[in-house]
Amino acid sequence: MSPHEHAPPRAGRREWLGLATLALPTLLIALDMNVLGLAVPALSADLRPTGTQLLWINDIYGFLIAGFLITMGTLGDRIGRRKLLLIGGAAFGVASAVAAFSVSAEMLILARAALGIAGATLMPSTMSLIRNLFHDPAQRTVAISVWMTSFTAGSALGPLLGAVLLENFWWGSVFLLGVPVMLLLLVFGPLLLPESRNDGAGRVDLASVALSLSGMLATVYGLKKFAETGFDWTAVLAFAGGLALGYTFLRRQRTLDEPLLDLGLFAHRGFTASITVQTLAVFGIAGGFFFVAQYLQLVLGLSPLEAGLWTVPSTVAGVAGTMLAPAIVRRVRASHVLGGGLVLAVAGFVLLTFTEPDSGIGAVVAGFGLLSFGFGPAMTVTTDLIMGSAPPERTGAASALSETGSELGMALGIALLGSIGTAVYRVGVTEGTPAGVPPGLATVAHDTLGGAVTVAAELPAGTAEQLLTAARAAFTDGFHVNSWISAALTACLAVLAVVLLRPVTEPAAPERTRVH
Repeated sequence: MSPHEHAPPRAGRREWLGLATLALPTLLIALDMNVLGLAVPALSADLRPTGTQLLWINDIYGFLIAGFLITMGTLGDRIGRRKLLLIGGAAFGVASAVAAFSVSAEMLILARAALGIAGATLMPSTMSLIRNLFHDPAQRTVAISVWMTSFTAGSALGPLLGAVLLENFWWGSVFLLGVPVMLLLLVFGPLLLPESRNDGAGRVDLASVALSLSGMLATVYGLKKFAETGFDWTAVLAFAGGLALGYTFLRRQRTLDEPLLDLGLFAHRGFTASITVQTLAVFGIAGGFFFVAQYLQLVLGLSPLEAGLWTVPSTVAGVAGTMLAPAIVRRVRASHVLGGGLVLAVAGFVLLTFTEPDSGIGAVVAGFGLLSFGFGPAMTVTTDLIMGSAPPERTGAASALSETGSELGMALGIALLGSIGTAVYRVGVTEGTPAGVPPGLATVAHDTLGGAVTVAAELPAGTAEQLLTAARAAFTDGFHVNSWISAALTACLAVLAVVLLRPVTEPAAPERTRVH
């Protein structure tokens, strides 16, 4: 018998063109997560939102993506992943146009909410369709690295494209990027993407949908609130309530013949270990993202566009690491590639501790470049193992769980690591505040570095300089503490990844998914 007789079919030109089609919404989702920040001053002047409305404009997109991921991933398994992708793409395009031409804060909030729900249909659909397009493991690793690269590129391009558009057009132009991208998806998706679904799936349990959505929304809201305000009973109650709803959701899944979330996915060691490592890795890097943007702008005094340009090298490094991953995995065990990437990330975190209040651009660029280069192959390997471990009929649910873990890791990392760094800042700036600062202004300066910069503009030159020096030094100290914690956590993850994933091989999942 030939060794190639039972080899999985290899992808051809149509499948690779289909991957290019799937890369479009992936890039756009990441871009849309990062493009709004620069537009806030202009839309605030135009729509005049209240403080609460502005928070919802910023947050509701991410909230609803996180809340609907599990539901939409499972729904795609039932009704068809391509069908859900195209429905979501059409909805995303329409919502983008509504957001661009919003005439009130309420209208923009509703449009952003629609974008979040549509985005939740796109993210698991793209990854699960990759699993069904690429059956050969080596080709699938390449395809997932392209998918990861699209997400990385979108995250980096968001602020840069936003800055260019805002210099030439009105604030709503940042949302119109979604319209042509989704038109391309709607044209080429039916031509290049095969339909696939789980024909054995039953109806969707609406009670599970409600529990999943409310649990995720409450948990993420609590984490974000904690990151913004520190210890707050609203945040504690929301987070605890979210965990309770999540526990109830999981208990319910065990009693259903057709659960919304198949807990049997966690029976495979590679799936469970990969999601755990991926979630904790995102947790570790979240604190770095939270502090670097503020460091570049508020400590080193760069403009938003300058800060964005200085992040381009790290994006290039991340793309390089991600695209190199498939070639490395063919020669080196996946667990070792994952562990090695995390070790490089540890070195990047250590480099970030060499930043100084008055000079540190080199350490930031080098450190974040090394971080991105290491995390690129690490995220590719874990995503590949997650998708390879899931049965074909449950790829939507598996990809949704992967994305949900990343969302929770990011929110938890910003909340906890951000709070630790902020606590270090408050201690340092309180000790260094000059005597000439009025108590009311001092309270504002002690809260955040942005507050200190605002207060300094109202003080005499000498006092302002002393306050800024103390605030920037205290913020840098918090940045260093944050980086050391992330370095230690990532080092532990590197060991954990090698130990847990060393014996893992991809299972021969039954091909019960119907592909048209």
